[in-house]
Amino acid sequence: MTEPLPRIALVKPIEPTAIEIGWKDGRADRIDLSGWIGSGGEVLSALADPAVFATARPGEYGAAIVWGDADGDLAIDSVHLSLLADEQRPFGAADAAAWQEQMSLSNQETADLLGVAVSTWNAYKAGAVIPQSIAMLCRAIRRDPILMHAHYRPRRAGRPGGAPEL
Repeated sequence: MTEPLPRIALVKPIEPTAIEIGWKDGRADRIDLSGWIGSGGEVLSALADPAVFATARPGEYGAAIVWGDADGDLAIDSVHLSLLADEQRPFGAADAAAWQEQMSLSNQETADLLGVAVSTWNAYKAGAVIPQSIAMLCRAIRRDPILMHAHYRPRRAGRPGGAPEL
């Protein structure tokens, strides 16, 4: 079964390249679009103008955000906005522990997979600030099992119950 299409209820530009979105399911997110705009070339260059960016509004019956005139091509769909929001959410100690459990990895396997010391991984789970690169890697591994298959090296001693089911 597929996930329902995320629908946008409200859009509020809050910075030159950031927006607040109210989703129809009641959630709300702040999304920084600077990377999307900055890598969009000429097609998205108009959004660097604060006056144009300020015209953001829901479009396509909540399936996108659109800018500019009614028939303009400046838009981003709700699926990609939802993915950007997911990636930009904080990734803290509870997220790290849940990710490790979901992947069925021991502390040592997790540290090996992520290229950090076991003590560093344990510090993350205890509340130390998790670098963005580690958060991105954990999310990418969860999203793409091939990353796990390519870089995971199981250890036998101290393994939690069973191999990861991906």
